[in-house]
Amino acid sequence: MSQDAKFEDGGERPLRLMAVDTDDLQVVSSLVQDAVFPASEIQWLASQRRFAILLNRFRWEDVPQAERRGRNFERVQAVLLIQDVVKVQSQGVQKGDADTILSILSMSFVPAEDGMGRLELTLAGDGAIALEVESLDVVLKDVTRPYVAPSKRAPGHPDA
Repeated sequence: MSQDAKFEDGGERPLRLMAVDTDDLQVVSSLVQDAVFPASEIQWLASQRRFAILLNRFRWEDVPQAERRGRNFERVQAVLLIQDVVKVQSQGVQKGDADTILSILSMSFVPAEDGMGRLELTLAGDGAIALEVESLDVVLKDVTRPYVAPSKRAPGHPDA
């Protein structure tokens, strides 16, 4: 019988990171790479100018320790919250469909004038979500304890 990992076992704490510039965003992007989520977990609150996704994040930061200890890789549920969103566009995303599972490949920011810009979430399978933002304000926060990744393997990206 396997048991889910616990933050307390490794003396770790849940991640809570903020990105306010492109260097910060690179860190957050690397941590959400291969995160999976149903399309129904995407929420845009236009009146509050907030965009959020509840995702199942692969714990890339834990890979070396898992390999050293010979234990299974882990995932954790996390919230990806983007503030100051004025417009959302998507391609290849079936909004609200609980059966459509999406996966984030990367996040990037294309600055415009006066701190505004376009935050792009590139998804597996040629999908994308583009957010027009007044400023770069991204939060990644783990909200559950880690659990054994169902595949028990690290995600792979075979060369095309």
